[in-house]
Amino acid sequence: MEDRPRNKIYIISGMGADRYVLRHLSFPDNTEPVHIDWLMPEKKESLESYVRRMAADIDTTEPFFLLGYSFGGVIVQEIDKIKPAEKVVIIGSIKSDKEQSRLMKWGRLSRIPHLLPRFFYSEKMMLFSQGLLRRQFTTKGGKLMEYFRVRDPDYLKWAVMRILDWKGNPDSNAIQILADRDLIFPIGNSRPDYTIQGASHLFPATRAKELSAILANIFG
Repeated sequence: MEDRPRNKIYIISGMGADRYVLRHLSFPDNTEPVHIDWLMPEKKESLESYVRRMAADIDTTEPFFLLGYSFGGVIVQEIDKIKPAEKVVIIGSIKSDKEQSRLMKWGRLSRIPHLLPRFFYSEKMMLFSQGLLRRQFTTKGGKLMEYFRVRDPDYLKWAVMRILDWKGNPDSNAIQILADRDLIFPIGNSRPDYTIQGASHLFPATRAKELSAILANIFG
């Protein structure tokens, strides 16, 4: 009996996070997870240009899936426009600017994140922010900064501005999974296909078993 073909799942993690934050996830045997690591943006690079570079190694000669976490969810939806996938799954992410939090909408309108100096996006400021954000990113036996390993200030500032300015498509066919206590992307602004109860934005790390079961249902 021939083995079933394994469809690749191209995976992009959250802003400032590498594949480590998703390390506890498991996927169906008929799939092959392929992580796409963050590239450093070129100076004043557009989102469209960046997405094309991120998608460069995706093989379109065979069916594939896309999976993105947080800002990675934005990127995979943009990749789908140029390299359509069989399914697009976004976890802890949004389909359009209409689902942004009030703070994000204020940041977009005020342009303050754009005006902030490079130092604001430095590792020292991230360490300071860890204390302010601990409740939102609570993990058992873990620290916030161990998940946020891509710390280049230019990348972080570029990514913040791109997600603030992103419009998206509220009618996107992306399958959306959100946590009901996510303050980054409040569930009240969205109509997710799946909800992780009692979890924060970092649920791919803290509720990996539950999320893996949902992914098995989607991709299996």
